[in-house]
Amino acid sequence: MGAILTLGEFGYLIWRLITNLQFVFRDRNRVTYQLDHVGVNSIPLVLLIGLFSGAIIAWQAAYQFKGMISLNVLGGQVVRVILMEMAPVLTALVISGRIGASMTAEIGSMKITEQIDALRTMSIDPVRYIVLPRFIGLTFMMPILTLFSILIAVLGAFLVSNYFLDITYEVFFHSVRDFFAVSDLAGGLIKATIFGMTIALIGCFMGLKTDGGAVGLGQSTIQSFVICAISILAGDFLLWIILF
Repeated sequence: MGAILTLGEFGYLIWRLITNLQFVFRDRNRVTYQLDHVGVNSIPLVLLIGLFSGAIIAWQAAYQFKGMISLNVLGGQVVRVILMEMAPVLTALVISGRIGASMTAEIGSMKITEQIDALRTMSIDPVRYIVLPRFIGLTFMMPILTLFSILIAVLGAFLVSNYFLDITYEVFFHSVRDFFAVSDLAGGLIKATIFGMTIALIGCFMGLKTDGGAVGLGQSTIQSFVICAISILAGDFLLWIILF
């Protein structure tokens, strides 16, 4: 019964969010702040993760291809993996830890200190004031962060291929050009957008459900990240079936 009630409350939050989308332009200052907080401040971490991810993928692919497939196709195959899988999924997991958990902690703290109740007494909808800017910010910035991750991951893969596997610039990027498909890039960005929406919804919902003081806040933050991670991986599986 508790799970059904929670799902109902989550669905109601989504409905209230949809009905408040008309106020996005009016609340653009708070949305702009979230775009900066979620996106710009996350770029260094995303770039670092992307660089090492690309390098690792190149090493693993070379090991798998050795004696079976020519390394001349390494660039194209590595980039396809980055576009469709590694960049959107790893970026989403990193953002769920950095931003999703942060949203839960911020909103949970407001809930415990009765700031959300204070908003209601002033006839201010907490969903519009708190949830909407975070949802819009993360939904728009996730595909952009994923693009940054793709670019730096390709650079990391090229550096490994060039300096350690003796694959020239021409061979690597000729392979990338041969295997590149716009549908792969579009699929990866669609996945990133859906992951961004998922992280924002779960992070805000868990914050609004927080109670029990500092202990409850800590539990909500942990649960938020765990649920986000599971949702991202499960959603990745379903989106693979749908998109590819």
